[in-house]
Amino acid sequence: MLALEQLLYISAFLFSIGTFGVLTARNFFVVLMSVEILLAAVSLSFAVFSRILANGGGQIFIIFIIAVAAAEAAIGLALMVAFFRNTHSVETDEAQLMKG
Repeated sequence: MLALEQLLYISAFLFSIGTFGVLTARNFFVVLMSVEILLAAVSLSFAVFSRILANGGGQIFIIFIIAVAAAEAAIGLALMVAFFRNTHSVETDEAQLMKG
């Protein structure tokens, strides 16, 4: 079993991967997946700190994070489909052409 400190390192690593993906991706789908990785890293951190502090509050936040992630995925995919219908591309470079 992994120690709690190792889980925090894994969480920080996942968070850095997600941040890198959000900042460098040129595809909307990759950006959406990177945000999901960020939310998973935050959930893992809350779980670890909930265990360290022997407090159930972190687990409550995890439930809210899962709900936010589900809503974010649904809205993000809907926006991506609408964007694809207009531009026939999912590249983020095409988004600047949508300015009104």
